[in-house]
Amino acid sequence: MDSRLEDYELNGDLRPVSPSSPDASPPRWGRNRPINMNHYANKKSAAESMLDIALLMANASQLKAVIEQGPSFAFFIPLVVLISISLVLQVGVGVLLIFLVRYDLNNPAKHAKLDFLNNLATGLVFIIVVVNIFITAFGVQKPMMDVAPRQ
Repeated sequence: MDSRLEDYELNGDLRPVSPSSPDASPPRWGRNRPINMNHYANKKSAAESMLDIALLMANASQLKAVIEQGPSFAFFIPLVVLISISLVLQVGVGVLLIFLVRYDLNNPAKHAKLDFLNNLATGLVFIIVVVNIFITAFGVQKPMMDVAPRQ
């Protein structure tokens, strides 16, 4: 067996075809195989999860800053409520993304359910963005420490 053909098979690529063959198509990113939708969806969901984790950490930090300022802060209650809503929605989206990754995109019987879950995740992410815009509008400032003591 030709070693070049073996390399293609080991990498999961289709066997190379001659340029004059009717099945020949231009290579995509150096490969002759179609995109694997499951692999693409899993990478997309993993990237969304990473962004969700980053926002989760930012919201936790904002919640800590608001609590440090205490109830005397003008927007204490609205910010605690908004940050809490954002955190709960982010955890929900994270769990939803886990379910999305587990389903096989190549199974037509699952397409309706996957479409619904994907739309639900997109809607929840939109709500999270809107809630975080309000959190930013109310402003979360860390308490200022006095640098020099007053005399």
